[in-house]
Amino acid sequence: MRTEKEMMELILRTAKEDARIRAVYMNGSRTNPNAPKDIFQDYDIVYVVEETGSFIRDKEWIRRFGDILFMQYPDEHPDYPSDKENSYGWLMIFTDGNRLDLTVKSIPHAKENVKEDSLCKILLDKDGILPEIPEASEETYLVHRPSKEQYAAVCNEFWWCLNNIAKGLWRKEVTYAQDMLNFVVRKELEKMLSWKIGELTDYSVSVGKSGKYMKKWLSEEEWQKYLDTYCGTDVNDMWSAVESMCRLFIDASKWVAEHGNFVFDRQEADNSFKYFVAVKEMDENAVSIFENMGDE
Repeated sequence: MRTEKEMMELILRTAKEDARIRAVYMNGSRTNPNAPKDIFQDYDIVYVVEETGSFIRDKEWIRRFGDILFMQYPDEHPDYPSDKENSYGWLMIFTDGNRLDLTVKSIPHAKENVKEDSLCKILLDKDGILPEIPEASEETYLVHRPSKEQYAAVCNEFWWCLNNIAKGLWRKEVTYAQDMLNFVVRKELEKMLSWKIGELTDYSVSVGKSGKYMKKWLSEEEWQKYLDTYCGTDVNDMWSAVESMCRLFIDASKWVAEHGNFVFDRQEADNSFKYFVAVKEMDENAVSIFENMGDE
């Protein structure tokens, strides 16, 4: 496997030797001082170019970076719009295991967008065309303190969408319930836990994509409770996992409310969970949910 030094020398040499390339910058985990270092880190590279067309038309030029094992042309996807005149990318994994995510951007596009990502680091600027940028940091990715409206909205989204999981599980529509659990409701729990971590750290850290670094700041017990919200496709296991998710969300949202001076809506949480439990206990031939909810 080529070393980081070898890869960076190749990336910069290519830029220096190609007159179309006027500047180079990098972002991603390799510019993040707090990211763990390992062999799977991508090289997220942007070449600032006079025009993108000649790079796109030449199907062979990217092979100078190594023997490609497999790759993706993200801007060629038929279902997603792209602005090829201003930005075009190649995602490549080489036979030695290195991964290069390479993008060419037009000069105006790069000048306009380079400051949007705080992890950007300028590696080469032949003409001084790029603006000065701060030293690479996680600033863009830090957990930010929510407003009272954001806090309330996350709570409401969690408790409202819980009913979709309940009816999916009652119907034994496992794929639908899994989708609602992991891609809708879980995201609200993730936000709430990130806000708790934000309060604990004075909003000075990033929890990473999909909360992958949350373990650093949650207690061992709380992290295990979060792991308990994951499940397979057995319906009974899914009911249990969602119940664990609800209990954890209640604990976290109450904690954030107390420390962030927000209002925890106990009635919303109680009524939604009551509905969830009623659906769980409802006979498959029931014609009404409310007969099973009692007068509590």
